[in-house]
Amino acid sequence: MRRALVPIMATVLLAACVSNDATATPEVSGASAPAGAGTVPAGEPDVNGDGKVVVGVLSPGDINDNGYYESFVVKAEAFARSKGWTVIKRGSVPIADALNAARALCQQKVDLVAIGATELKDAIPASTEPVCTKTAWYVPSSANIPQTPEVMLSTDDPNQSMLVAGYAAGLLMQERGVTRAGFVTGPEADFTVVASTAFKAGMRELIPDATLVTTYAGDFNDSGKAREATQAQMSQGVGVLYPYLGGATDAATALANSKKLITLTPGTDRCASTGPTFDVSVLFDPGDYFEAALTQFAAGQLRMGVTRTWQLGVDPYPTVKLCHGTAEQNAKLAAFIAGIGAKKIDPAAEVKKLGA
Repeated sequence: MRRALVPIMATVLLAACVSNDATATPEVSGASAPAGAGTVPAGEPDVNGDGKVVVGVLSPGDINDNGYYESFVVKAEAFARSKGWTVIKRGSVPIADALNAARALCQQKVDLVAIGATELKDAIPASTEPVCTKTAWYVPSSANIPQTPEVMLSTDDPNQSMLVAGYAAGLLMQERGVTRAGFVTGPEADFTVVASTAFKAGMRELIPDATLVTTYAGDFNDSGKAREATQAQMSQGVGVLYPYLGGATDAATALANSKKLITLTPGTDRCASTGPTFDVSVLFDPGDYFEAALTQFAAGQLRMGVTRTWQLGVDPYPTVKLCHGTAEQNAKLAAFIAGIGAKKIDPAAEVKKLGA
């Protein structure tokens, strides 16, 4: 899942075994690093110099989940086809097998190892092993992955997108007279706790007495546990369900649809979905971030040793949209997002003030 899910929830690390003749490049547009910072591996994107470009993708989740994990692979495959590249993919990689899975990709002479979520961060040490020489690495990043000269970090602030997700839900809650919401997620981890707290703060921007029932089901992909948690929350009278999940998203949302609860997506745009249906798309799609990095990779401009920070209200992603909002609701949401982008609204301060 993100943000490990993230971002929290839109967030990236690229590590590379850079050859000694790699050279510093000018600042790439949009990268939050000084001009001239970082290095580009010689020959990028054909990092290993074998005359072809191969991208290897490892995901801890179901790469057919219609959500967070699948979007990462879909965007990679679409971009690769447009360039004549090859993609080797493997989903549902056990955390304990992350290191060996990465080594196996390197043995297949990939130019880029892309890890779909930071649950698989234990694979990263392979980037310095002989088997992975001249292989770049791309992994969603979080605070527990340090910046080094060999990595490119691409990150977002989950407080931003989750605060706005709560605000968007609040707009719909006002319309329906709802004050109680549910949040179903996987393990109780730093990033899931942050997401829940920020979501609650966002609701309280509009509904000061709003309450949030949070359930840590222990697994992002277990549909049975997700349905059980959702049913328990529905019995407590929630009028909103945020399934902050991976492969179990649809199972939880379908159950919420049966009672016409307000529903939100965990990362992707599914406003057009008819089964299940969503009222709010919260967009921190890892595929969009990955596609942007692949574009730079193809141009030989993807630098290591720098951080790319995605800003809500400034960059296209992350963002939040109402699937069927009124003109007034859409205008209020746009103004709130713009306020964050202009730094007139401090998400961290709002979460601290309203999320307790």
